Amino acid sequence: MTVSKPLIIATRGSALALVQANAVLAQCRAAFPDRSFEIRIFKTTGDKLQTASLANTELPKGLFTKELEVALLNGEADLAVHSLKDLPTSLPEGLKLGAAGRREDARDVLLYRSGQGTLHRGFPPGLTVAGLPKGATVATSSTRRAAQLQELRPDLQVVPIRGNVGTRLRKLLEQEDVDATLLAAAGLRRLGFTQDASDCLSGGPADKEPVPAGQVRASYLAVDEMIPCVGQAAIGIEVREGDALLDPVCAALTHVDTEVCVTAERAFLNAMGGGCQAAVAALAEIGAGGLEMRVVSYLNGQPRRARGMGSKEDPAALGRRLAAEVSS
Repeated sequence: MTVSKPLIIATRGSALALVQANAVLAQCRAAFPDRSFEIRIFKTTGDKLQTASLANTELPKGLFTKELEVALLNGEADLAVHSLKDLPTSLPEGLKLGAAGRREDARDVLLYRSGQGTLHRGFPPGLTVAGLPKGATVATSSTRRAAQLQELRPDLQVVPIRGNVGTRLRKLLEQEDVDATLLAAAGLRRLGFTQDASDCLSGGPADKEPVPAGQVRASYLAVDEMIPCVGQAAIGIEVREGDALLDPVCAALTHVDTEVCVTAERAFLNAMGGGCQAAVAALAEIGAGGLEMRVVSYLNGQPRRARGMGSKEDPAALGRRLAAEVSS
């Protein structure tokens, strides 16, 4: 039977958010050809606060999710598509995480100038955090990334940066006093960026100010060097609780292994009492031996690390156990 009323997919309006929402839209239409689905764009508080530092602990929670959640609760939307790393572990009453989409590459990427087409200093391919010059400046608004950078290299200067992917890459090219920045590999891949043999980026979203090919290089960081944010590279689908119409949709959108991993990570973050901008990091992966997870916390000043294995049937227990280890 055809459902006449379209199901509305809520999303932010950034290039990356739209790529993710359109991927979900395509999945929905393929799985349910007799249903109608539409995308609707909402502007979030985080989109409006372009100059605010995300490290500011006084900013409200759900910077990039609240307006989408309001739309769900008042019936303006039926599904909200999020970068799961942006979705708080405590959701408003009446809402739930309905699905976790397949995770992309969860690693972080070090971005730096090649030296081509700019008077500002560049670097050769394969640059690492260890290879940055003494006192180099790295731009990031992530407390997690900043803490791990300064643990690895206390001499580095870390400064804030805001904006979408394209904006951040252009700032890197234009600002002489910034040597490098960090972004998620998943965002670069979903936006269509590619790398050549000299690590230079090209492609990406066709916006009004595309990043010139060959001017920015990228080096992938090992997860042992830079543990990702909780939920990084996974897409979260938030829905209303008790809405039976959406149950089969969520089932079709769920990638089971990703769901297991992010459940462990979000249980860790929730047990740590931190929000999405807390100086903690966690990555769970399914290996030959089962569910494996590594975490780090900087909440008490000094880094506390833990690794462990747990059951795929109860991933949250592993997250809580590792949280207790780094909190004791």
